[in-house]
Amino acid sequence: MTDGVRLTGISDRPLNPSEVEQAVTGPEYGAVVVFTGKVRNHDGGQSVSALEYSAHPQAETFLERVCAEVSAAAGLPVAAVHRVGPLTVGDLAIAVAVAAPHRAEAFGICSELVDRIKHEVPIWKRQLFADGMSEWVNACG
Repeated sequence: MTDGVRLTGISDRPLNPSEVEQAVTGPEYGAVVVFTGKVRNHDGGQSVSALEYSAHPQAETFLERVCAEVSAAAGLPVAAVHRVGPLTVGDLAIAVAVAAPHRAEAFGICSELVDRIKHEVPIWKRQLFADGMSEWVNACG
């Protein structure tokens, strides 16, 4: 990991947002933005009962690369962890943290990092619906 990437990981265990926050916290930063993505109970008008996340064997390498690029471009510390395996409604799927001297920059970089993780890290989501059907989301990228 590079100096600005303080923590990355893909885990089949519950995530701890405090861990990602602590990883980027420092006396020079007045703002720490922590984003947590949770499993919601609906999508596209359908009732979601659970999710399953699967990851490519090299997904952690992709996650580290994305974090390193965002951190280097911004000159700020970042941390990101993503969950894999079965999750139920309310479970944390992702936790991301960015620290900056001021809140606007921290919010912007955190949003960019979450978007890049979602689009560039090969982690796939299968939604399980209350009616027994399921669907893969973003599995073609």
